[in-house]
Amino acid sequence: MKNSRRFLILLAALSLVLVSLGTTARAQDKVTVKWWDIFTTPQTQVDYVQKIADDYMKMHPNVTVEITNLENEAFKAKLATVMQGSASGGEIPDLFHSWGGGVLKTYADAGLLRDIGPELSANGDEWKNSFSTQSALNLFAFDGKYYGVPTTWGAVGFWYNKELFDKAGITETPKTWTELIDAVKKLQAAGITPFTIGEKDKWPGHFWWVYLAVRTGGQKAFDAAYGRTGTFADPPFVQAGQLLKDLVDMNPFPEGFLGLDYGHAAGIMGDGKAAMELMGQWSPGVQQGNAADGKGIPDKLGWFSFPMVEGGAGDASDVFGGGDGIAVGKDASPEAIDFLKYVTSTDVQKGFVELNVGFIPTNKDAEGSITDPLLKDILAARNGAKYFQLYYDQYLPPAIAQAVLDATQGIFAGTTSPEEAAQAIEDVAAMELVK
Repeated sequence: MKNSRRFLILLAALSLVLVSLGTTARAQDKVTVKWWDIFTTPQTQVDYVQKIADDYMKMHPNVTVEITNLENEAFKAKLATVMQGSASGGEIPDLFHSWGGGVLKTYADAGLLRDIGPELSANGDEWKNSFSTQSALNLFAFDGKYYGVPTTWGAVGFWYNKELFDKAGITETPKTWTELIDAVKKLQAAGITPFTIGEKDKWPGHFWWVYLAVRTGGQKAFDAAYGRTGTFADPPFVQAGQLLKDLVDMNPFPEGFLGLDYGHAAGIMGDGKAAMELMGQWSPGVQQGNAADGKGIPDKLGWFSFPMVEGGAGDASDVFGGGDGIAVGKDASPEAIDFLKYVTSTDVQKGFVELNVGFIPTNKDAEGSITDPLLKDILAARNGAKYFQLYYDQYLPPAIAQAVLDATQGIFAGTTSPEEAAQAIEDVAAMELVK
């Protein structure tokens, strides 16, 4: 009996040792996390992203974080190719840049993403509640499942060169569309290019048409068109196109702007050769990275909200914008999710803010680290919006998004009338959106 008892005790002890060894072995398993990021400039941001990975790897020696930096358009093309080829063995990155919305939903519906809802909800929703913009977080959620998180979120508005405004005799930032047109005339009279834009990439131009639609039709017009009780050919969308056409007819953009990509257009602003740029909160960093001197004009920059359109149905607080986020591939490991949680942590987000590249954090405890008065204005606009509209090219299903990009580029090129542009978008929406 004693021998049997001693044997059982030894067997139990051996089992504990084996369990311990197994746990240790698993803890030391080598894991690689592949992350596709779109920021190739400024170098300070590229370096900081690498530092985030390096710091995490020091804390977790068994984890290797491999970062692939891709320019915006190259990223979109490569990701689409990988996603389309996933059925035949294409490798989806563990983490990749995303703006949320309809494009991400297509990947979720195809089973190409991992739900991180359990991790967000762990410990009493600890991670989920760390985000200050729940509406932004929800853009990464479909049917109760979360497939990514926002990392920075803000508002599109006008970045302007205060020195050039002074030179043109513009003493106040425009509050209405008429005042903006008057500012354009004054700038042109002073020999200054009013706006920069890189319409080769199409998405910068759609900012103009969508923001005008937000001002002319408000949330009601979009909800009606999207919900199929109205259409994208309704008067507010046609009016948005007409206002844009009238502006384009004034020739306020750089020569050859239809062939300029976004980076070169941002460089024109960073070189002080244009007075305004309609762009998101990240603009100062991109201007700096593409300026000839690598510095840009941070001390000369101002910011103002998109002006109201007289008689429009939109509210003055309505905001068009978005930001950046990270989505999670279907085969992402627990380590990849833990690393993503680290990227959105308070200290890491504060570090982004300190780069002075226009980063507005989504971590609510990091918001207080913003000292730039312009970014504070954007943060206030974001948090005070009664209606926040994500970029159409991300919110809408891909086919409609492409129709928006093509139609708005047609207005800029003078090859598509406002009515034709609105109808072209509606034609695709009628097929893609089901009641």
